[in-house]
Amino acid sequence: MSSSSSRKPSSSPSSSRKPLLYAAGVAVAAITLGLVSWQATAPAEKRSAASSAAAAPRTDPAAELRALARREAGDKLAVGRADAPVVLIEYSDFKCGYCGKFARDTEPELVKKYVEEGTLRIEWRNFPIFGADSEAAAKAAWAAGQQDRFTAFHAAAYADGSKEKGFGEPRLVELAREAGVPDLERFKKDMAGEQAAAALRKDQEEGYRIGVTSTPSFLLNGRPIAGAQPLGTFTAAIAEAKAAAAKQ
Repeated sequence: MSSSSSRKPSSSPSSSRKPLLYAAGVAVAAITLGLVSWQATAPAEKRSAASSAAAAPRTDPAAELRALARREAGDKLAVGRADAPVVLIEYSDFKCGYCGKFARDTEPELVKKYVEEGTLRIEWRNFPIFGADSEAAAKAAWAAGQQDRFTAFHAAAYADGSKEKGFGEPRLVELAREAGVPDLERFKKDMAGEQAAAALRKDQEEGYRIGVTSTPSFLLNGRPIAGAQPLGTFTAAIAEAKAAAAKQ
């Protein structure tokens, strides 16, 4: 079966596909195995740290993953109520084709059906794995977010055919203009600043710490989902997570 996730290229382009890791109803034991699976495919320079983390005693792996939801009211790279019962964390790359497919085909449906009525919160994590252009786009998205235009920039950058135009600075400024960023000079300064770089490092380190290497990768109330899976995969997982949250 073909995959719906993209992975950092290795020596062979054909190795950049990763199969579905988890279906509905994942138990804690399966989540633990999932972390090991993610870590097994991590880049060599990250694998040692990830393996050490995996080797540490885990009393409740699912709780550890659920705790990654930041739930910050002022998070510029999130949509939905901070106290929503279900949080979907998305590790993604603007050059990833499958990330674009999720952004165009699935995410708007989740926002319409679950975010707007308060069930779901979506938190974005910049996880660029395809080189300098990916990193530049990630910093630009963060910079757009500082002017409350992250969602519009996200939509523009993931529009069909957008990534083929590249993410050099002129193109990123064009996307910011398209997204309605009001102060383009501030946008360029923020994009090149240390705060953008620090925010990117924070997201990357979080992803690598739990072994994420494929994009898009998700945590839904602590449960891993790999790849741009069909809408039904997410709706079933959200329903299950909401029911579980109601019992707590």
